[in-house]
Amino acid sequence: MTTMTQASVREFKMPDVGEGLTEAEILKWYVQPGDTVTDGQVVCEVETAKAAVELPIPYDGVVRELHFPEGTTVDVGTSIIAVDVAGGAAPAATAPGAEAPASAPAAQPEAPQEEPKTEGSGRQPVLVGYGVATSSTKRRPRKGAEAPRQEAPAAAQALQSEMNGHGPAGTLAPPRPLAKPPVRKLAKDLGVDLATVTPTGPDGIITREDVHAAVAPQAPAAQPVPQAAPAAAPVAAPAPVAAHDTARETRIPVKGVRKATAAAMVGSAFTAPHVTEFVTVDVTRTMKLVEELKGDKEFAGLRVNPLLLIAKALLVAIKRNPDVNASWDEANQEIVQKHYVNLGIAAATPRGLIVPNIKDAHAKTLPQLAQALGELVSTARDGKTSPAAMQGGTVTITNVGVFGVDTGTPILNPGESAILAVGAIKLQPWVHKGKVKPRQVTTLALSFDHRLVDGELGSKVLADVAAILEQPKRLITWA
Repeated sequence: MTTMTQASVREFKMPDVGEGLTEAEILKWYVQPGDTVTDGQVVCEVETAKAAVELPIPYDGVVRELHFPEGTTVDVGTSIIAVDVAGGAAPAATAPGAEAPASAPAAQPEAPQEEPKTEGSGRQPVLVGYGVATSSTKRRPRKGAEAPRQEAPAAAQALQSEMNGHGPAGTLAPPRPLAKPPVRKLAKDLGVDLATVTPTGPDGIITREDVHAAVAPQAPAAQPVPQAAPAAAPVAAPAPVAAHDTARETRIPVKGVRKATAAAMVGSAFTAPHVTEFVTVDVTRTMKLVEELKGDKEFAGLRVNPLLLIAKALLVAIKRNPDVNASWDEANQEIVQKHYVNLGIAAATPRGLIVPNIKDAHAKTLPQLAQALGELVSTARDGKTSPAAMQGGTVTITNVGVFGVDTGTPILNPGESAILAVGAIKLQPWVHKGKVKPRQVTTLALSFDHRLVDGELGSKVLADVAAILEQPKRLITWA
């Protein structure tokens, strides 16, 4: 059997699969300890605040250890899987976070690792955020499990000694309380100084219970105890936590896409001054055109529906009123006018609402727009939308009509100037050529940022969209 060495083990870190992401949840592992993996093979699926993404491994080798179980949220830059690139047999599978055997040898300083190869120099490409560690990585333990303890290398022990009271010049430094990262974050959120907390964990480690215990006596601080008799004042017990009726309630943690969407909508609603205008439109001719295009050979194999023509109508209206396609730069106090349209399409998925966008939609022909819409919808339904597809949008369409809703007052996607809501298309009595007839009718609602778009400009855009949908031949004359 080939003996594995520390130098042959590569630690694959959680990458930043989007711009500015700080964490991701491991949804599913596709490999287990002992499995052989090859460069580019997908090893797991993770969910970020923007989308679900499959992660490929940039090494050839044998899986040695999975550091975290499914369902764990891991910080970007934290090692999630160890791979023996020497090809040795992996040890017996152990649960992530399990205690290492007592007979295991002390960890040795990790030998310098060979950098992954990149194109042009015979090296393998590295995905954004993977990085290459030059020392052993300390991972975050799973909830409810004790972190494995290992003997620190001599250099690390010297550093710990330095932190616990002896500075480099022999001067005394205040000892740093021992606590795991989640406990430190809890203390920070609650405003607790860890130096004042009495540890009860093994080896003097501060636990979550210790932090909560430190908070409890601070609760009745509004009624100061007389200085003359401090010993007589009883210590207030923590308030009992209300029990939840699990038979009558279901509590769902807010995380991933739903958490990001909630934060974005709150930020948008209370940052950009929203204005919404409405118009009811006779779309009978548009519905007839949809049926005609379904039989057109140029649209063979493509999905043709009213949303396609509504999207094209909005693009034409933006072309006629380009000032509506802009964003607000708060830092520089500037209006940034966009000479391109990345058209967002709001899509409801099991993981929450996402808004992928069609890049450079303004430059696409109607068949190209139909193809792009079809790909966007199918990718969103499969949960495979990439973070890049949800960045850089300029204007959005949300189709609430598919749920039978007449209209709504949509909230702007952050950073965009306008969003068009499309209501249900229904057969209604309508005055047409002086007579009341049954016609296909819908209601459109346009919300816009009033810092960028005034009432006149917003009205012109909405009126142009309505005019095109009433007379689709304007697509030819106005486009």
